Amino acid sequence: QVQLVESGGGWVQPGGSLRLSCTGSGYNLDYYYIGWFRQAPGKEREGVSCITRGGGGYLYYADSVWGRFSIYRDNAKNTVYLNMRSLKPEDTAVYQCAAGRSLNAQEFCVNESGVGYWGKGTMVNVSS
Repeated sequence: QVQLVESGGGWVQPGGSLRLSCTGSGYNLDYYYIGWFRQAPGKEREGVSCITRGGGGYLYYADSVWGRFSIYRDNAKNTVYLNMRSLKPEDTAVYQCAAGRSLNAQEFCVNESGVGYWGKGTMVNVSS
């Protein structure tokens, strides 16, 4: 069974940067689609960014984070990162990573299609 552990969350001022990590154990994450999802207080969970498995290399980003966030793998560390810059107060949320198998990264992110495993999440607070 895939186990996912997120880290890197915290408090940051608007305009700042954070890097979230999603580290897997049990299986090689390179075999799975990996996505970052977030849920703000009182809102539904949304897919932020997802990456296809293996060498597919297709990335998906929600419109709200386009140009500010980037997702990438470090297979040697069995970790997927989410670099976040130019953070805004509306980015405040619990961020979870997920693993699974899907048709494409957009389906995985938008519809959570094929998500099989979730981490517990890490809190990101953007405020002054």
